[in-house]
Amino acid sequence: MLKTYSGSCHCGAVRFSCEIDLGEGIRKCNCSFCRKTRMLKAYALKGRFRIEAGAEDLRSYQATPSAWAEGDVQHYFCGRCGVRGFSWAYLEVAPFFGEFHAVNVACLDDVSPEEIAAAPVVFEDGRHDRQTEAPDFTAHL
Repeated sequence: MLKTYSGSCHCGAVRFSCEIDLGEGIRKCNCSFCRKTRMLKAYALKGRFRIEAGAEDLRSYQATPSAWAEGDVQHYFCGRCGVRGFSWAYLEVAPFFGEFHAVNVACLDDVSPEEIAAAPVVFEDGRHDRQTEAPDFTAHL
């Protein structure tokens, strides 16, 4: 079920709101970027993400070339405290069909520990560009 959450970076300069369904899973990816930043994400599809404050403090990073051969992704972080709250991406496959945000669940301010614990974990093999499949080994994620 979709629920509206508020989120922020560590220092509070960047604030956002999003509508996500944690019942669809918290995603753990094994690509080098997600693995090294320990990103746990949930997807906010088009129109379900808003920057509420701090757009001027956002900085972005995009791997060159893009890690997704069929899409595009920008990773956003706060220029003051360095926390990555979300990424913006464009992918023309289900369920996205265009732009969406990958929200860092750890940056949600009003999510309860019980909600996070109850959410299923979905593994993505981003290391091999197979985001819809789990990698062979997941214990380290």
